[in-house]
Amino acid sequence: MIIIMKPQATEEQIGSLCQDLSRQGMQVQRNAGVDCTVLGVLGDVAKLDPHDFLIQPGVERVMPVSEPFKKANRKFHPTDSVIDCGGVKIGGKEKIAVMAGPCSIESEEQALRIAQGVKAGGATLFRGGAYKPRTSPYSFQGMKAEGLELLSEAKKKTGLPIVTEIMSIGHLDLFEDVDVIQVGARNMQNFEMLAEIGKCRKPILLKRGLANTIEEWLMSAEYIMSGGNENVILCERGIRTFETATRNTFDVSAIPVLHNLTHLPVIADPSHASGKSSLIKPLAKSAVAAGADGLMIEVHPEPSKALCHGAQSLTPDAFDDVMTDVKKLCEFENKTL
Repeated sequence: MIIIMKPQATEEQIGSLCQDLSRQGMQVQRNAGVDCTVLGVLGDVAKLDPHDFLIQPGVERVMPVSEPFKKANRKFHPTDSVIDCGGVKIGGKEKIAVMAGPCSIESEEQALRIAQGVKAGGATLFRGGAYKPRTSPYSFQGMKAEGLELLSEAKKKTGLPIVTEIMSIGHLDLFEDVDVIQVGARNMQNFEMLAEIGKCRKPILLKRGLANTIEEWLMSAEYIMSGGNENVILCERGIRTFETATRNTFDVSAIPVLHNLTHLPVIADPSHASGKSSLIKPLAKSAVAAGADGLMIEVHPEPSKALCHGAQSLTPDAFDDVMTDVKKLCEFENKTL
């Protein structure tokens, strides 16, 4: 349920209503908008009579919320959320954040070389995999804890906040120096993990599952937010369809759909969406044009020798080329990088 207060509602009226709802066992999420205050009511709202609130001073109207996701719902939080990721702000439709780096950290030299390269190209965050989920048990699984240390070293030397994926909640203590914790597509519905990371306050990058609907995706975000962590960023990375020309099918329509449904920032990953480096530029531009708050792009100094997903990785020079076009598009849309 949502209670919309009148523009002239006093602080006393709002506070009194919040206290009354709390006494009835409800959680109240208060959001002060430009024109009015919106109260999002969570709990067993079926026992509440909306008419009881309409007669209270300061209340303009009461609206039921039919969607199962509440905290992530734009109705509860009309303004865009802006998430602070180690000093880089994501969300709000004014700036585009770019996360770039290798699919997997392979060595100290590789990590630093790429971090310096993507920073020079305009990236604002450094992404790299320390723990890697792979379909085959014989594929490279990442450098794990050592990879996290190399990410931290790259962060110290470049100043870029780091983004990396968590594979087990048992590793959470190792992520102390990580600025953004990524939950990958395969763990999007690992509800036990989502509930646990909801207890921390680090920004969480939640990737869409391989074949999940937008509502299922938002319900996964709700698991994190219901634990108290509202610093969630959604990442569209393509979904599995019958098409085989690309690794996945990039659902660019999900970006505006999500902006209508939720206040959470939405970024796009054209690398995983296509699986082909040649498609990254057009998909990145289409994501920005569709309203994405950021991009995640894989970069490797020698893609042909990459231990993980070389076919979808750009060289630093190719990344610079993509960023040149993205910058032009941002200027056209009155956005900045």
